[in-house]
Amino acid sequence: MSDTEDSAGQQAAGATAGLAYGNANTQRSSVISFHRRELDTILRLYGRMVADGEWRDYAIDLLKDRAVFSVFRRSSEMPLFRIEKDPKLARRQGTYSVVAAGGMILKRGHDLSQVLKVLEKKRHLRLVDA
Repeated sequence: MSDTEDSAGQQAAGATAGLAYGNANTQRSSVISFHRRELDTILRLYGRMVADGEWRDYAIDLLKDRAVFSVFRRSSEMPLFRIEKDPKLARRQGTYSVVAAGGMILKRGHDLSQVLKVLEKKRHLRLVDA
């Protein structure tokens, strides 16, 4: 085998690998995902709720049109809440939404931390006799 045949084979293999990587990058960019700061905000709330005994499991679904963080009381049940990121709604109601188990949208908005406030427990103040 000559050097020209060998280099032609390497170029063809490189072109094939480039196409494979190009397809992977194209697929990867079409999937919606949570960014690091968004996940940090969600997981802080999740940690507090786990510590309070309210939540026990979660799942993250990365779809073509949206990203979904589902929260479960038990892993065998339907999710209690879904935190969804849908960039198509960014100019309308807002990118983020919190959806209850029955499908009712509890809150929607542009700021994730404001939307997640609907899930935080209200701290009730009680008058204690001294």
